Amino acid sequence: MKEMTSQGKPPPGSGPADDGAQVPTTVPPHGGRLVNRVLPPERAQEVRERAPSLPQVRLTPRQLSDLQMIAQGAFSPLEGFMGRRHYLSVLRHMRLADGTVWPLPVTLAVGEEAKGLREGREVALISPDGQLAGILELEERYSYDKEEEARRVFRTDDPQHPGVAALLSQGDVLLAGKVWALEVNRGPFPQYHRTPAETRAEFARRGWRTVVGFQTRNPIHRAHEYIQKCALEVVDGLLIHPLVGETKADDVPAAIRLRCYEALLEGYFPRERVVLSVFPAFMRYAGPREAVFHAICRKNYGCTHFIVGRDHAGVGRYYGPYDAQHIFREFRPEELGITPLFFENAFYCRRCGAMATAKTCPHPPEARVELSGTQVREMLQQGQPPPPEFTRPEVARILLEARGLAPGTLRP
Repeated sequence: MKEMTSQGKPPPGSGPADDGAQVPTTVPPHGGRLVNRVLPPERAQEVRERAPSLPQVRLTPRQLSDLQMIAQGAFSPLEGFMGRRHYLSVLRHMRLADGTVWPLPVTLAVGEEAKGLREGREVALISPDGQLAGILELEERYSYDKEEEARRVFRTDDPQHPGVAALLSQGDVLLAGKVWALEVNRGPFPQYHRTPAETRAEFARRGWRTVVGFQTRNPIHRAHEYIQKCALEVVDGLLIHPLVGETKADDVPAAIRLRCYEALLEGYFPRERVVLSVFPAFMRYAGPREAVFHAICRKNYGCTHFIVGRDHAGVGRYYGPYDAQHIFREFRPEELGITPLFFENAFYCRRCGAMATAKTCPHPPEARVELSGTQVREMLQQGQPPPPEFTRPEVARILLEARGLAPGTLRP
């Protein structure tokens, strides 16, 4: 059965289905091996049968996301939630205990339920809706310093920072150990969900030797399109990889963002050179560290290059506009194994009559069409489409329709 988009059409840039086999590409997974911690059907059934006798931990949506990302290999070389040695090494050195570059802790925090758990035992991992999601082979329980984690990971302990707020609200005990997921959770966008093994297979099918990944949590606009196309000039293919896990409450819903990408790919990109797939992680808003994290994850999906723009994974004014680019200087290229492509803030210049950046445009700021996210939201709230120099009309139409303002009912 042919997969369909949210509009009932074949996904732009989609190809034949693949069985998920690991296909060699020009870039190895981080750590050298693509992790697979998804139980085969016969073992999954056996786990379901004995799970009622196991102690249970109910996961939050974020923890369920991490379980799936580990199991599918997106977080390779991680095979489970971090123990103390790895955790402290990541906080203080941005490396696992064996020296492998890894910038963010991936941990399982719990509260009172930790008292009934015993190391060396299995723990049933229960999804937020009460279903069995996987198994944790519990190796370690340990306490941790939330304030230290906040300062090192987010560069602030301000509880107004969304990442810090989430950290401070979670449990005080961390559980460590390898995990198994019962199955691959395709989520709300199964037609766009590809595991790292599946994206690698698709790139191989297309004959791509170089692939650039693009991370986004916002609707597509002309600046995004510009830097994606600049990158496409130097590689074989583009993976547009919007994050569809949990974001801030005021971010545009993932379903709307995907419709925007569908519209753009329909009219403005060569389909044979683009794959649109979802990245089912949640936003940590960790700025520079998260930029490196996003790059490593896209390496696991088979990308050889990764776009890092202005204020990548930032929020508010907690990070400098190009801190997420500067952090890559702290690692040797061979340690990362993926090439970052750095871009200045892009804009439309009325004098140039084209998209540009400060590197290529000599004209003053008043010639530029630049809008902040707040400005765009205000325009949409007033029923006004953003100008075509900022976003394609097809995208503006989708954003307005999502707010219940059809093009025929726009306010003046």
